[in-house]
Amino acid sequence: MIVQEQCCVAVLEDTMCNTGINMAKDQGACDSLFTNTCETKTTKMCCDCCLLGKAAQEQGLSCDHSLSVGYQCGLVSRACCEYGTHDNQTTPAGQIELPNRDETQDNGDNSGLTDQCNGKCAHLCVGNDTCACSKGYKLKPDGKSCDDINECLLGASNCRGGERCINTEGSFRCQREVSCGTGYELTDNNNCKDIDECETNIHNCEPQFECQNTQGSFRCFPKMKCGAGYVQDALGSCIDINECVSQTSPCHRGEICINTVGSYICHRNSVNCGRGYHLNDEGTRCVDIDECKGLEKVCKGHGCINLVGSYRCECEPGYIFNSISRTCEEINECRHYPGRLCAHKCENTLGSYKCSCTTGFKLSPDGRNCDDLNECEANPCSQECANVYGSYQCYCRRGYQLSDIDGLTCEDIDECALPTGGHICSYRCHNTPGSFHCSCPVTGYTVAPNGRSCQDIDECVTGTHTCTVNESCFNVQGGFKCLSFECPNNYRRHGEIRCERLLCNESVECLTMPQRITYYYLTFPTNIPVFTNIFRMGPSHTVPGDDIQIAIVAGNEGGFFKTERVPTGGVMSVGKLIDQPQDFDLSLELRLRRYGTLSTYLAKVLVFVTQEEPRVPYNPLLE
Repeated sequence: MIVQEQCCVAVLEDTMCNTGINMAKDQGACDSLFTNTCETKTTKMCCDCCLLGKAAQEQGLSCDHSLSVGYQCGLVSRACCEYGTHDNQTTPAGQIELPNRDETQDNGDNSGLTDQCNGKCAHLCVGNDTCACSKGYKLKPDGKSCDDINECLLGASNCRGGERCINTEGSFRCQREVSCGTGYELTDNNNCKDIDECETNIHNCEPQFECQNTQGSFRCFPKMKCGAGYVQDALGSCIDINECVSQTSPCHRGEICINTVGSYICHRNSVNCGRGYHLNDEGTRCVDIDECKGLEKVCKGHGCINLVGSYRCECEPGYIFNSISRTCEEINECRHYPGRLCAHKCENTLGSYKCSCTTGFKLSPDGRNCDDLNECEANPCSQECANVYGSYQCYCRRGYQLSDIDGLTCEDIDECALPTGGHICSYRCHNTPGSFHCSCPVTGYTVAPNGRSCQDIDECVTGTHTCTVNESCFNVQGGFKCLSFECPNNYRRHGEIRCERLLCNESVECLTMPQRITYYYLTFPTNIPVFTNIFRMGPSHTVPGDDIQIAIVAGNEGGFFKTERVPTGGVMSVGKLIDQPQDFDLSLELRLRRYGTLSTYLAKVLVFVTQEEPRVPYNPLLE
């Protein structure tokens, strides 16, 4: 429904835009579109933008002007500027339709146009940086690529009734929805044509028959022709006609008809009794024969009732009397009463019938209906079983999946081997029957409360480090560092990380030494983004006129770090990608010139780069 709605809106907008372009071309003004309603907004926009292009053409300006107008307005303006005098400029903006390459007058040679676009157009170039599409395509919003037009969705196909439109690249085709049926074939023009089974020799006529084609089928006619007095049966054989029966009184009155092969003869009539009668002992008249008392058992196990000139059988239940063959024939109850005797399957028996059920059911006590069979009572599943009507369904507990081979056995799901298994655990995944668990490196990490991530152990807090009393413990990812420092000569230790310079005796060498040396410790993983700020250094307060300079004076031989001046001092950032774990001992010097006096401060920054998020690929052979 969304596709239909959006397609309808797009077609309406294209139609409105065409109306605006035509108005600009024919009237040269858009004054009649004074309203700015939702219906005329697109029409007025395309009209105004087309006038803009025509004005640029009249003033001799370039059609590729870069005005601050919308994308669609720019396309309409450019198209009207370059093709204002063409008759085919009524196509929607952005969808200028040109003839296919095989329909152009110069056999599709548009190399000159293509050169003006520098080869950026997917199909055709119609001017400076203006592209168009072949028939059956429309220009994309990027102004270069082309999208196939779905003629079936737009209702632009010419398929006939009973045919279905199928969209193809740049065109469409019509396909018959209903098959032609037996004896017909579909032609290339989507019509049904009769198949001549006799000509194609796909008939089943016997050798003694001749094939004759009919619409949608064929007939088999016997090659042998029967003479007078014979009739041909379905097998082509000639059978004698009993003229005495088939014709009305073939003999004269007082004569009796006697059939012969291919003809008949007439004899003078004598006393002749019909069927069911015989001559009396005197031979003067015909009397009834009691067939029920004869030696031949005419009803064969059934009751017999004699009638004048005939008899009738009283058949047992399950049988019916055939008045033509005069016998009791067994009734096929399943065929005479389909669907009314048995719920599922009916099987005919001699004089009766028997009901049975399909798989998953059992015959109910009434012998006709079928009750659902609870297969789960036989425990066919390896884990859980659910009985359903006429069958059953096996399912598995969490962490297992049903086997694709038998549908009965539950197999363990290797969660670690699933496509997302590599992201279940942050370090290493271990599969277990019906579940899994995560582990972390032996040292430096412990499993987080979520059971999947690894969190670093702060050995300095837990007291599991091996640092001496004269060393300070510094935690890093997956371990710790034991740190200590000594202040140089003429410096005194102040606090945990700082050395202050003692008073100088006005010697130049002493005055050039840093007033303060401060030690800092940083740690971060490998592959952190370049230009990330990791350290900031500056005076405690700034004074107007301060001249601050900051530089790395030692420890940056690999060029992994760089400094940058900021209003309050300076910052040190990562200057090159660090993809290997390593330690850096950096000396960062800040020079402050205030009121004509130069002061130097030194920061000793120890950077410990640790391995980024350790991870072990899953290998089921190691489990």
